[in-house]
Amino acid sequence: MFKVLLNLKRAGVVGINRRNADYILRYNERSLYPLVDDKLRTKRLAIAAGIAVPELYGVIEIEHDIGHLPDIVNSHKDFVVKPAHGSGGNGIYVIIGQINNRYQHNNGSLLTEEDLEYHISNILSGMYSLGGQPDHALIEYRVKFDPIFESISYRGVPDIRTVVFRGIPVASMVRLPTRMSDGKANLHQGAVGAGIDLATGLTTHAVWQNQPVEQHPDTGANIGNFKIPHWDKLLALASQCYELVGLGYLGVDVVLDRELGPLVLELNARPGLSIQIANGKGMQKRLRYIDQLAETPASAQERASLAQDLCVRL
Repeated sequence: MFKVLLNLKRAGVVGINRRNADYILRYNERSLYPLVDDKLRTKRLAIAAGIAVPELYGVIEIEHDIGHLPDIVNSHKDFVVKPAHGSGGNGIYVIIGQINNRYQHNNGSLLTEEDLEYHISNILSGMYSLGGQPDHALIEYRVKFDPIFESISYRGVPDIRTVVFRGIPVASMVRLPTRMSDGKANLHQGAVGAGIDLATGLTTHAVWQNQPVEQHPDTGANIGNFKIPHWDKLLALASQCYELVGLGYLGVDVVLDRELGPLVLELNARPGLSIQIANGKGMQKRLRYIDQLAETPASAQERASLAQDLCVRL
């Protein structure tokens, strides 16, 4: 363990205390947190700014409104139910179709209408929300993943997490669902994290359950040297989210829909640090360089280009 920690330090890995003290506390105003902690507010901000997000079919705010669910999903065979204040992928139900008047969950189970209503009731009670506060349930478009990910993903939709500092992307990884993660793109639940070279959009290497891996644990396909589609557009999109909410240190999660292209899924004011492990490289040098800039480029495109330049130089 000591050797691992020593290697991480040499690799410029930022620890949680430094992240909190030097970046989150200094650059993230507390008053702005609700803009990202509430996924409904984030979605509405993004729509107003012209940033693509999964379409919102409806919002259930109180118990009485649960009965409106059939009307909300009436014209949609598939959809996603998620808590507005959830985290870590908890409380998200992905419905991939309907069979014999039952909703087909992406884990293969069939849910009655009462099952789904019970789940939404739990969301409203705050079971999945940050701090256990009463919550809202969002009903939205189910992203159809780009088929290019088919060989390195199990059931769910991979997402691309990018840490953005002062509007400049610092590190990225693609999170690949597995059987263990139940199709969710969350590393703590068993998804694979693969680092991405910012300059090229190619995956470098990957980790699963804190261990380096070269093949996806379920499909057996090689994960490294995989070209992320729409890479330059995706990087500029992550940079643009800095202006959307004004947080200096930010995590941006984007998914690639096979028909709609990049869609912003959610933002995070306290992104985790496992992105460094996935990349096999710390963020310290780039964060320090950006911190010392008197000003950062005005446009999102310029900031994305600077990120690619720093990836080569630092």
